[in-house]
Amino acid sequence: MKQISFILAAAIVVAGCSSNSENAKKDSASGTAQSGAAAATTAGASDAQLTGAGATFPYPIYSKWFSDYAAKTGVKINYQPIGSGGGIRQLSEQTVDFGASDAPMTDDEISKAKGGPIQHIPTVLGAVCVTYNLAEVTKPLNLTGDVVADMFLGRITKWNDPRIAALNKGVTLPDRDIVVVHRAEASGTNYIFTEYLTKVSTAFASSPGKGKEVQWPVGLGAKGNDGVTGQVKQTPGALGYVELAYARQNKLPTASIRNAAGQFIQPSIEAVTAAAAGVAQKLPANTDYRLSITNAPGAQAYPISSFTWILVYKTQTNADKGKKLMDFLKWALHDGEQEAASLDYAPLPAQLVTRLESTLTTIKVGATP
Repeated sequence: MKQISFILAAAIVVAGCSSNSENAKKDSASGTAQSGAAAATTAGASDAQLTGAGATFPYPIYSKWFSDYAAKTGVKINYQPIGSGGGIRQLSEQTVDFGASDAPMTDDEISKAKGGPIQHIPTVLGAVCVTYNLAEVTKPLNLTGDVVADMFLGRITKWNDPRIAALNKGVTLPDRDIVVVHRAEASGTNYIFTEYLTKVSTAFASSPGKGKEVQWPVGLGAKGNDGVTGQVKQTPGALGYVELAYARQNKLPTASIRNAAGQFIQPSIEAVTAAAAGVAQKLPANTDYRLSITNAPGAQAYPISSFTWILVYKTQTNADKGKKLMDFLKWALHDGEQEAASLDYAPLPAQLVTRLESTLTTIKVGATP
């Protein structure tokens, strides 16, 4: 986890110099990752050879990948962690070379993209954690999906509610209000979390339902995984949902969630890997990798697990950029995947990597749409 403080740092634009790395670490430590990232991306955009935007969920590992790849090849990649919705919009408008999302694009979104058909490339798997700020509670709480849903619906408003207490016998829960914190913008983390809740709660499925952006009935909005993390960290009684690396970096507790097999599971690399077990065998014959693994079967599966995707046009009209992008993706599927576990992500199954290698060869580089 020593690498995470660098990865959650401000300097998202890749640079080879050590002074930038040190500044990034300081920004992360002082809690200014989002504002620092915005400044860094603006400052470095002019010399970037590839540009991307989107999800904050994989930002820690993408940031490390872009740094390592620049050091190895000299190719600089400027990435803006603006949320999955923003990444999809910018790719659709062709203002970036690639997008990144934790929510697969819909057929309608793909049809409206100005550059033609879009290929989803799974990169890693991760976990969305239910996290909270209760200094009085020293062991991880057990929660079920329906209880979590009712907390975010505003139906359970106190931490010592009988339904929470029944799941945590022997734990003294405080008579404290639950302060819900949710994402304020269109977000893939939103999509993963709400997709899971719609599978385990008919009330949540009815309203607000699943989506990158939903109408939350209660709570405070915060921007990005780092924004939700910061809000939970500074608010006693807060309840939120963030990617695993953000919770661990900020030493926030994570709830054990009851899975489809009835087991309470802590988010971990192993539990995410268990959620993806067998996915390679279930892939369709085509190259549509828009797969869901929330509430997956398996005794050890963590139920709020997901792939995250890089989004690219199937026809790359700019031959130089197209080649650079394909070369980076091939590197990420091999060298990059080896770093996943150390950064709290699960690497892709080997069979899926083999399929993706074949898919990348179908991307037309330097062609006319």
